[in-house]
Amino acid sequence: MSGEHAGRFDGRIALVTGAGSGIGAAVARGLAAQGADVVVTDVDGAAAGATAEHLPRAHPLTLDVAESAQVDTVFDEVVRRHGRLDVLVHAAGVDDPVAKEWIAEALVADRPPEVTRRLGDDAWRRVMRVNLDGTFHVLRAALRVMVPRRSGGVVTVGSSSVFDTQAGYPHYAASKADAHAVSQSVAKEAIAFGVRVNTVAPGPTETGMAARTPAALRRGFADPRVRSYATAEEIADVALFLASAEAANLVGAVVLANGGRFTV
Repeated sequence: MSGEHAGRFDGRIALVTGAGSGIGAAVARGLAAQGADVVVTDVDGAAAGATAEHLPRAHPLTLDVAESAQVDTVFDEVVRRHGRLDVLVHAAGVDDPVAKEWIAEALVADRPPEVTRRLGDDAWRRVMRVNLDGTFHVLRAALRVMVPRRSGGVVTVGSSSVFDTQAGYPHYAASKADAHAVSQSVAKEAIAFGVRVNTVAPGPTETGMAARTPAALRRGFADPRVRSYATAEEIADVALFLASAEAANLVGAVVLANGGRFTV
């Protein structure tokens, strides 16, 4: 995080989902370094606590974004403690390690992946509940808090896989595409009330999720013509820009941050 942005979020109250690791944790660190009071949330409460303990003015809370009642309770707690919410970065999300293994096995065997006909309802719903339903729950709660004050900056973390879908990964691609659409629809509604919503769509990024990706699949993402895997901090920098006053004219944007792998 560049020192030139010190103080960019002075006096702001921020909430980050999925902040126990990866992009969410990097965003929480960046917000704190730039002056914000940060509510650090994660489905893994211990991980949220581990992120928060190294930050000034940080408070950890356990949050499963797939559970709407939990989301509402956390946002109510933020308002009770701080009186408002100025910035939200929604980074919580899940992948499907089993489907990734099936894709990797196909790559190693030099055959097309066969996932869709093997994909169970539970696997489909798990990804959709967190990545899509969770995005709706969080955006709804944010607007309930921000709209009455006619102010707020919201960033959702999507995926470049929306535009370059992975064979054998239909539930993840669908969940992120739908989350982009939800974010953009909410953005067009919310701006009338002074609340900006935007999305960053990362390509391959070095996170705990990426570390669990099978080696064969990681090699499949390698391309010497483009930048290698982004760092979580690089994606966090984009999210922080979108949340800041510097991005005042960006509403409903989907910023593709994939190191040049493709454009849209």
